Parts: sequence; structure tokens; C-alpha cells
Amino acid sequence: MKNLLILFLFSISLPVIGNDPTRPNIVIILADDMGWGDPQCYQSDSKIPTPHLNRLAAGGIKFTDAHTPSSVCTPTRYTLLTGRYCWRTSLTKGVLDGFGPPLIGKDELTLAGLLKDQGYRTACVGKWHLGMQWHDKDGTPLKERGPQRFRPGDNVDFERDITGGPVDVGFDSYFGISASLDMSPYCYIRNRRVESLPTEYHDEIKGTIFLNGVSGVKSPGFDIHEVLSRFGDEAVTEIEKQKGAAAPLFLYLPLNSPHLPVSPSAESKGKSQAGDYGDFVWETDQVVGRVLTALDTAGISDNTLILFTSDNGGLWHWWDFNADDDGGKIPLTPRAKYVKEFGHQSNADWRGTKADIYEGGHRVPFLIRWPDVIEPNQTSDALVELTDVFATVADITRSKTDRGTSGMDSFSFLPILKNESKETRPFSVHHSLAGVFALRRDHWKLVEGRGSGGFTRPRNFRELPGKPDKPEGQLYHLKEDPREQTNLWNSESERIETMSKTLEKIRTTSARDAI
Repeated sequence: MKNLLILFLFSISLPVIGNDPTRPNIVIILADDMGWGDPQCYQSDSKIPTPHLNRLAAGGIKFTDAHTPSSVCTPTRYTLLTGRYCWRTSLTKGVLDGFGPPLIGKDELTLAGLLKDQGYRTACVGKWHLGMQWHDKDGTPLKERGPQRFRPGDNVDFERDITGGPVDVGFDSYFGISASLDMSPYCYIRNRRVESLPTEYHDEIKGTIFLNGVSGVKSPGFDIHEVLSRFGDEAVTEIEKQKGAAAPLFLYLPLNSPHLPVSPSAESKGKSQAGDYGDFVWETDQVVGRVLTALDTAGISDNTLILFTSDNGGLWHWWDFNADDDGGKIPLTPRAKYVKEFGHQSNADWRGTKADIYEGGHRVPFLIRWPDVIEPNQTSDALVELTDVFATVADITRSKTDRGTSGMDSFSFLPILKNESKETRPFSVHHSLAGVFALRRDHWKLVEGRGSGGFTRPRNFRELPGKPDKPEGQLYHLKEDPREQTNLWNSESERIETMSKTLEKIRTTSARDAI
């Protein structure tokens, strides 16, 4: 009896490593500029093989009406980690460059901070693009870039600690790059230090699809074709550490692909029927496969919630490339010619591209697998945003979120994952590169502007002499008009007034207060 008592006391003192549904491992993989129609599990005639994303979808739930809070990357990344719309910060349009100061405030609660408070080991691997505090060689902190183009970084002190990044907002460790690979610096960062000093300078990247010139400092040997596989290596290492670990893992894996520069590795060439872009998406899928295999090998797949999504819609999509801002015609762009050559539509049938207020700008793939909780092979048409990840994770882990403004725009979709509810979000807010707002409620979508507010022409209509006035905004019924072709602005004045008031209330209070 005495031995049994000792055995019992010893057993309850051991850390719980089993399948606790309130403490699952959490892995979030964020692709960069992947369109809704790139994975085959979303568009069956996609010209890009995506077997691992297909496997992820078959093992869990596929959302078909999921959206990013912004049509470009920095704002979406901020909102994903804080549950708060980025336009509530100083960044009301556009994106940061590679030397932008920290966007996340010192007192803001992030997903990483929330989970760290719950005893998680928190790791970030990949493209940050939320600002870090760099200093110039005189010791002056770098500020926002303002209207200037991306800075080359030739006056930055790279021997100094970089603060305000991932390890200062809740992550225990970080490996990655400061921003996109179409902007300097071209170097890896580990925690608060660059891994190798950027002592070289280049103004050309060969062997890639790159539509805009680039210049900046670079570490010796840094090769943009190897960045994606390096992120995969580091992610697998973080997962391997979990075998037998007591503390659960939160791994945030924001990838650099398939964003410009489109730079598939030599091994990925020819793996798709959509050129280099398709090959880069294929290589992205391979990284997902490596993560899934690592989870299996570590024996933690069943109690791991893995979420795959994108930070905005795809860039490689054909839609009105040859219309100018007044509805006229202009020559096809190089991007349009590329899309026509391969016939692959990154955003399937949705209108617009990355940066736009149209569906193609913000409707994205959204896959979740959690074998212990989620039934396999499900499809949900529930309206969700990446904004909602914050509240959902807090709901799963029973975490307190009464710290500042974090989570103010987030709604938990845990009831959908558990098949307890069909809908959890009453409306969705969209925001374009140029700062154009849209509100989605039920099947109605109101746009506070005339054009795309992004890359697709016409970006914005102008009043011209002799031309009839156009509607002040746009209103579409997405169930009857999913391609946003018929503007109902002039025939739905009462609906427009109601939706406009809701949008204004969201802007002046919070999404939660505007229900």
C-alpha cells in the first residue's frame, strides 16, 4: 500500500505530456501572396500540384470564405498576432520596408505572449515584416521610411542588437528575415543579431521573376533561392525539440513564398505547369509536407493544431490588366502576359489581385487540422478572418485577454471547429493597399471607393468633363454576383446607409462593440 501511494504521488508530479485539448501544440504557417486558387484542394484545375496542402485539407477543415484583414502583408501580420486591425495603428495604408521600426507596441499582447503566459515554448521562423528597431552608424534609431522607396541599408549599424522584433513581443526564439526579399537587408537574423554581417551590396537578382528593381546590402553567400528551404530546416528543428517535451509548442512560420522575387530552387524547377511561379508554390507545399512529417516523427500530430493560410490574395491573376483608371485600354503588363502564357489563375474566379479591395485581394486558403478535436474532410462556408485566430487560440487555451486593445476585433471560431456552430463572425472588414475600406455582411459587400484601391486597373475613377457621374462607391451581392460585376450602389440606398453606419462604428469602437 505504501509503495502504491509513493507511485501515485510520483505520477501526479510528472509533467502532463499527453493530449490535453486545452494545451495543444499550435503551428501557424503563413504563405506570402498565395492565392485562393493556387492549392488544388481549392481549385481542382490548378496547374500546380499541392499534395501536402490537399492532405492537410483532407485531415481537417477547409474554409472557403476566409479573408485577410488587409490585401497586403504587414497589416495582415499585425492583425493575426494581435487580433486588432492594423489601421488602428500609425500604418493606415501600405507596408513597412526592411528597416521599419516596430509596429507592435511594447505593451501589446500577441499570440506568442498569450501562449507564453500559458507555459508554451514559443518560436518564430520566417519573414517578420512587422518592424524592428535598427540604428544608423551614428547610433540614431531608424524611423519610418515615409514616401521614399525601400531603403538600401548602407548606413545601418549591423553590429548592434536589433530590438522590438519577435523575441521582444513574446517569442522565445527567432530565425528569419526582417521583411520581403524585394527589399533590403538580405541577411538572416537570429534572435536580436544578424547571423552574418551584410558586407556586400547588389542591385540585381538574376534567375528570378522580378518586376521591380532592387538594391541593398547583403551577407556573403546569402542566396534568395535557398531561403525557403532554410526556413523549412529551422522549422523542422523546432518541432524535433518537442519529442517528449513537457511544454507545448507554438510555432509561427511565416514563409517568404510565393512572394516576389519568384525564386524556386533548382530542385523545384519544372514541378508545375505554371512556370516559375507554379514551381515556387510547389516548393511551398513541400515545406508544408516537411512540417507534417516532422510532427508525425515527433509523435505529436494528434494534439497539434496546424493552420495554413496566406497573408493576402495572389498576384499572378488575370483581371482587367489592360484597363486604365478611366475605363480605357492600355497595353498588357508583363505580369498579364505571364498569366496568359500559362493560363493559371492564382485567385480562381475571384476578381482582383493582391492589394485590391476585391475578393481576389483578400479571400485566401484557410486550412486547419487538429486530429484530436476536428473531424476530417470537412468544408465550411462560414465567414472568418485571420483576425479571429487570436480569440480562437485564447478560447482553446482558456487564456485571459484583458490586456490593452489586443483581441478587440477578433471572434473565436472554436465552435465551428467543434461542430457546435455554423457561424461565429457577424461581418468582415476589408482594407486595400491604398486604404480603401469595405464591409461584408451576409452576402452583401460595400466598398467605400470606386476602383480596386490596389493594383488592378482601374485603381480609382476620376470625374472627367463630358462623362456622367459614377456612383460614389460599390455594392455587390456576392451570392448572386460572386465576380463583383454588377454595382448596385444606386439602387440600395437604405442598405448602404445601414452598412456605412456599421462600418463607422467598427472604426470608432471595435468589431466586437459593433455587433
